Amino acid sequence: METKSLYIIRHAKAELPTFEKDDFDRDLLPKGVNRATLIAEKLKTLLPTVDDKTLVISSPANRAKQTAKIFCDILGYSEDLILWTPKVYEAHYLFLMKCLNDVPASYNHVLLFGHNPGISDLVAYTTDRFVDLKTAHTAHLELERGIDYSMLSANTATLKQIITDY
Repeated sequence: METKSLYIIRHAKAELPTFEKDDFDRDLLPKGVNRATLIAEKLKTLLPTVDDKTLVISSPANRAKQTAKIFCDILGYSEDLILWTPKVYEAHYLFLMKCLNDVPASYNHVLLFGHNPGISDLVAYTTDRFVDLKTAHTAHLELERGIDYSMLSANTATLKQIITDY
């Protein structure tokens, strides 16, 4: 079995919350678009080919959706294939784990776009390494040899790196 990779991506920098706009509808700021673009370009050097063994899962909240689209455009992954999962919006890390446990073993690379604190907690839970993902930062995890997504749980992955814009 090929080693599985997991990329946990926090949405890029978005508008501040206001009473005039629902949290779910907040858009990316230009600064967020720029950072997401830079980090996606770096990710492309690690993941130069996306194919039918790659799955993208995202929260449908505007800021996560816009971030996922930037990454997918740069990586050459069709937006039509993104799995928009409403329950990923501000989800607890155990729910995110359940989403990943449902990913078929045929996928070798999974990209998950979501929100803090759930995604940072997910990285900590699966790798036993504290991480506080900043906006658009990407945690690259590798599952232990012989482990697929259905077996992902506490301490079954290794944090390979955090991809940042610096």
